[in-house]
Amino acid sequence: ARFRCRATPLRRTARLSDHAAWNTALADWIATDDTLASFLDAAPASFGLDTEFMRIDTYAPRLALVQLGLGADIGLVDPLGVADPAPLARLLGDSARTCVMHSAGEDLQALATWSCSIAHLFDTQIAASFAGLGAGLGYQKLVQALTGVELPKGQTRSDWLRRPLSPAQLDYAAQDVVHLPQLHAELAARVDRRGFSAWLAEDCQRLLDAARDSGPDPEPQTAFRGAADWPRERQALLRRLLLWREATARAINRPRPWLLDDAHVLDLAARPPRDAHELTERTRGQRALRSAQRNQLLDALKTPLRDDELEFHAIPPAPDARDKQVIAAMKQVVAARAAELDLPEGLLCSRRHLERLLATGRWPAALEGWRRDLLHERLIALLPD
Repeated sequence: ARFRCRATPLRRTARLSDHAAWNTALADWIATDDTLASFLDAAPASFGLDTEFMRIDTYAPRLALVQLGLGADIGLVDPLGVADPAPLARLLGDSARTCVMHSAGEDLQALATWSCSIAHLFDTQIAASFAGLGAGLGYQKLVQALTGVELPKGQTRSDWLRRPLSPAQLDYAAQDVVHLPQLHAELAARVDRRGFSAWLAEDCQRLLDAARDSGPDPEPQTAFRGAADWPRERQALLRRLLLWREATARAINRPRPWLLDDAHVLDLAARPPRDAHELTERTRGQRALRSAQRNQLLDALKTPLRDDELEFHAIPPAPDARDKQVIAAMKQVVAARAAELDLPEGLLCSRRHLERLLATGRWPAALEGWRRDLLHERLIALLPD
């Protein structure tokens, strides 16, 4: 079965059938400022939203399409044609309206590049976890579970920046929002019956907050467990290089590995080059590392560390036998609480958060809110003295 979406004829300006030979669904193709403002005139209190973006040769995602489901009206907004996203930004920023999305994390990043942020989010993937359907459920599986509709999957990795889009792409894009109102209604009811509506709202807000505070990780070195036994000065240099890579990749809008991949970061921090010639020889093949960036990198490698740069979180070593026992005991606590609530363990607390708690002795920010009330006392009690 295929869901046929429709658009309001009075607001129909540039039909998708005019844009490409497309007869699976009807929707508005919105590629001008005027048509965007007109389409959003009568937006309902709850609406569906999805995006398509590309992130192949850039640091930031390149927004390629915004799909909107406003009741019975489906609109595909072309960021390559619309110059002023202000009407959309006003809609998304209206706290009186609910934006329904599925697994919104990366979409929020893509929307931010168009100066759009959401005030009130209902994420159907998070809701599915609270509804008892499982953690991390994909959109296609969730639609099939709740509606019986089997969605196409073939366009996930297609080129969304090409124009015109193919009929298959247009169909795929529209289907991503057609079913959101039904998912929203069904999931909201299930979550409410199970008594988790407040927790769902908190997690959706946490996702929005994370998108707004998307600054660089101040302690990126902690992910490099292989350098845990390095002297503190070497770890500090590794941190400096990682922070430089992050800032520079953002500034030139190129992927981090194009500038300096992890293997090169570790190699340069462990064995700083003697001079510019050696640096050039050892970083050949890094396609975004031009002469200007190479000069900055050499400065970062050669400039003595400041006192404040030696104040950082040391890289935690891999868990030893005792640590593994503590983590196992913590996982049992999480599993027991999850079973009591009939919720996925991963929704309550992931292993990496347990490892961070054990390594630092500090309660992870990701476990604040309702998770702290559930787990803090029991997990803290398991930390070694």
